[in-house]
Amino acid sequence: MDPVMTQTTNENEFARARAAMPGGVNSPVRAFGSVGTTPRFFVSASGPRVTDVEGREYVDLVGSWGPAILGHAHPAVVQAVQDAAAHGLGFGASTPGETELAELIASRVARPGVPVVERAQRDAMPPAHSPVVEPTDAHPPVVERAKRDETPSTHPVERVRLVSTGTEATMTAIRLARGATGRDLVVKFAGHYHGHSDGLLAEAGSGVATLAMPGSAGVPAPIAAQTLVVPYNDLDALREVFALRGAEIAAIIVEAAPANMGIVPPAHGFNAAIADLAHAHGALLILDEVLTGFRVGPAGWYGIDPVPFTPDLITFGKVVGGGLPLAALGGSAALMELLAPLGPVYQAGTLSGNPLAVAAGRATLDHLDADAYARIDRAAAQIADAAASALSEAGVTHVIQRSGNLFSIQFAAEPPTDYETVKAQEAFRYPPFFRAMLDQGVSLPPSVFEAWFVSAAHDDEAVGQIIDALPAAARAAAEATPA
Repeated sequence: MDPVMTQTTNENEFARARAAMPGGVNSPVRAFGSVGTTPRFFVSASGPRVTDVEGREYVDLVGSWGPAILGHAHPAVVQAVQDAAAHGLGFGASTPGETELAELIASRVARPGVPVVERAQRDAMPPAHSPVVEPTDAHPPVVERAKRDETPSTHPVERVRLVSTGTEATMTAIRLARGATGRDLVVKFAGHYHGHSDGLLAEAGSGVATLAMPGSAGVPAPIAAQTLVVPYNDLDALREVFALRGAEIAAIIVEAAPANMGIVPPAHGFNAAIADLAHAHGALLILDEVLTGFRVGPAGWYGIDPVPFTPDLITFGKVVGGGLPLAALGGSAALMELLAPLGPVYQAGTLSGNPLAVAAGRATLDHLDADAYARIDRAAAQIADAAASALSEAGVTHVIQRSGNLFSIQFAAEPPTDYETVKAQEAFRYPPFFRAMLDQGVSLPPSVFEAWFVSAAHDDEAVGQIIDALPAAARAAAEATPA
């Protein structure tokens, strides 16, 4: 039977799913709980469009939450996976493809030709965004970083470890940071989502924000206590934490450009300043690029941040797996080789480096050239600008927050800068906006706390359909009232 002609409805499928799975889903945001409608059950996708069980087609702005950056079912990616599958679904052993993908990741994460910002220039930044403490003999670097304090590295990834999920990548990065430093504490920022491992759910964004949960049941208090949560974009708060607990802190983990509480860009120089602060106290900086990596540019946010800086570890996901379960972490050889089998920090995975996922990731990165990024950037700008115009015309208070080609709507008068200001927005306006777009054949992320994902396949026809749908959705948002 044609998968589109299933002779069922989304309502029937959801009822069946609820009888088989908790909440009817395998990831909470898919339940559409925050947008007040029945989730759509998709059976096929191509280019910028997805099709549900009822045979209805939608222009898609979810993109599998980022991996479908070339468009759904891109022929080269599909062919690569089919070719890999024909040789076996997995071997439980090493394959040449793993090495090739690792080499490709390392080669892309670079900042060639970017002028170094001298320390004197950074000192001239506003106080809230300036580096905090000079390195001292009391806080020696854990791993030697040649001329780290004078010149940010332009190639921070020398070794790569492939894993299966973004959660696994960030979990491993934190274990590695603790193993390297001999310290227990980790600093994260409120509203940043780094996967669902126990220590990282405090004040998290993404699905946790959508469900209005402060964390998660089942996380022991002693584990939660090992994570120190600081307001985002607030260097004064971070200074205070390091002044009190700096000798115990193994690492800061930060989304390179936050996209799990909606888009909240880092203040100018913020990433460089927190790198300086971490390194001054002998701690590491873990840059989470699970969402932004290879999406906002060929080298992710690291490659476009206006103030160069040196992260110690970078985590990748989404795009790097081309839509199949694959993620990665990378860093210097000295640090990464603390992982087993060379070092004492253990990590393993039966499906790590699965040949089908590796093939999808390699094909995706191979086709993400300058032309593809130009198409994505152009389409994203057109859609974001049109959304702003439609909302303004309808009299809806809003800002469009952007980080490269990622963007989201925040229903606030001023651009939110942290989790508290994000939560203060008029979020009640998003559900009717979402439903109006869905009724017109446009599938948006089912939460106001998520970014919109545009692909290289969003051509003029797809963009035009989105733009045509926006005025009615904006009017629905204007008419919304708090529950």
